[in-house]
Amino acid sequence: MKTRKIGTLEVSSIGMGCMGFSHGYGAVPEENYSIQAIQKAYDFGCRFFDTAESYGQEMFYAGHNEQLVGKAVEAFRKQIVLATKFHLPKARTSGGKGLEQEIRCHLEASMKNLRTDYVDLYYLHRVNELVPVEEVAEVMGKLVKDGLIRGWGLSQVSVDTIEKAHFVTPISAVQNLYNMMERDCEKDIFPYCMKHGIGVVPFSPTASGFLSGKVTAQTKFEGDDVRKFVPQLSRENIVANQPILNVLAKFSEKKKATNAQISLAWMLHKYPNVVPIPGSKNQDRILENLKGWDVSLTDKEFSELEAALEQCTVYGHRGYVESEQAGFGKNWGKK
Repeated sequence: MKTRKIGTLEVSSIGMGCMGFSHGYGAVPEENYSIQAIQKAYDFGCRFFDTAESYGQEMFYAGHNEQLVGKAVEAFRKQIVLATKFHLPKARTSGGKGLEQEIRCHLEASMKNLRTDYVDLYYLHRVNELVPVEEVAEVMGKLVKDGLIRGWGLSQVSVDTIEKAHFVTPISAVQNLYNMMERDCEKDIFPYCMKHGIGVVPFSPTASGFLSGKVTAQTKFEGDDVRKFVPQLSRENIVANQPILNVLAKFSEKKKATNAQISLAWMLHKYPNVVPIPGSKNQDRILENLKGWDVSLTDKEFSELEAALEQCTVYGHRGYVESEQAGFGKNWGKK
């Protein structure tokens, strides 16, 4: 296992996104299978697991994924970095509660679900445009001081938002959309975060599975599968984006690796502060992704890969700036 730093937290260089065990990708596995998958990832060397209070709301209930993860990691809780996220869906919280009390209520519920008395990395899942992020940052500082969280972060945010929050309470990590097909973060997110010691934790690092080569124009996304709404995964864009897979195939054959592993190795080579969290509900796929930390690109290979990617046009774009009021999540359930 290779490790990296996000803020002051040391994690495996590739983590594990656990959402798919509860919702978001169609039919979910049985609970025992999901728990075994998380434990096998730990045995393989993964020390960074990501969940959220809202994972499960489509098929089960909010908190379902946290409870599953908590059960799976209980025996080795202190050997891992555990990340979860909370939402602030209202301007000033329900029941007249103050912002600090509201956030503490969310955290206490998450800790109960996760069977722990602290959270290593606590994200604001999406910024609420009606709640100044500086006020959230101030509360996070108090939670760090109280020993309830070790670090905090933001998700799907711009540099301006990061800067406002980081000035109040130093941020450990930013969890934004980033992969070979969604590279907006390269413009300003990575430079800022590298300068200020902030980790970047890309979700969907294999572009919702497209970069694995296993998603085709014939693939049907059923049930609550969020990939129905990913612009790059419309049938016409899956076909149009095939040249990117052709580039990956060339390098995966040369390196005796999979397409997904090459896509992960590419970002690990590019940025020292990046820690991708690929998500899957398939045990074999999870271990395949984690093996990406053993795939090394030489500087020459990386340059060749970058040059080849630059020649490809990407069809479909989501972007990384979203909020409680606007963004990709607002389209879920819409045709």
